[in-house]
Amino acid sequence: MLHILGRREDGYHELQTLFQFLDYGDELTFAVRDDGVIQLHTEFDGVPHDSNLIVRAAKKLQEHSGCTLGIDIWIDKILPMGGGIGGGSSNAATTLLGLNHLWQLGWDHDRLAALGLTLGADVPVFVRGHAAFAEGVGEKLTPVEPEEPWYVVLVPQVSVSTAEIFSDPLLTRNSSPIKVRPVPKGNSRNDCLPVVARRYPEVRNALNLLGKFTEAKLTGTGSCVFGGFPSKAEADKVSALLTETLTGFVAKGSNVSMLHRKLQSLL
Repeated sequence: MLHILGRREDGYHELQTLFQFLDYGDELTFAVRDDGVIQLHTEFDGVPHDSNLIVRAAKKLQEHSGCTLGIDIWIDKILPMGGGIGGGSSNAATTLLGLNHLWQLGWDHDRLAALGLTLGADVPVFVRGHAAFAEGVGEKLTPVEPEEPWYVVLVPQVSVSTAEIFSDPLLTRNSSPIKVRPVPKGNSRNDCLPVVARRYPEVRNALNLLGKFTEAKLTGTGSCVFGGFPSKAEADKVSALLTETLTGFVAKGSNVSMLHRKLQSLL
């Protein structure tokens, strides 16, 4: 769900949304170096090295901690760019948590999340690593325990501009705030969906096709579309039908991120 309550004086929007993780994502590899250099060895078309969120996260942590160590970073990019499923934000959070561990800084999650917020509104939930009901611009987090279904995720071959959607005059900006905890069922509306579906026929087509099998939802401002199923077998069956003409994947929903389970195994 993504409800937009209003526009703030700083131009951002007050939101209420629900975050859950997928057991599916990019893989980052780190190697500590002692000369203070931060080097991302994987290139991304159209993204200069120092503008990459991974590099920016590493440099911010280095600067604020006073650490003199550096890092070599490689990424196996699995998640689609511009799909609205948090790939960039999760990679920034993975960098913060990974370097905190490798550089032996000893920062707690509150401190790392506060630094992450300066990189993007979605970074703190990935730093904390637990499914959450989010408010504010997405940084005020309350842990929740929703069901963990299997998801079919469709990836329309179009990049949706978040700024474009949030500046659309037809966007709903006056949803009533949800005050009940936990979030009651039946609040799965995404206020961005009508605007995105009108502007992007590729997304509208994916919503319609997946909607024949389950409730089809938009991830944030998209472009990815997803729907939940009670078993992997059912998700695989629907995915096989739809991916004959569309790009997509099947992944398990999880209330604890893969990153946090990995870090826990290292302790």
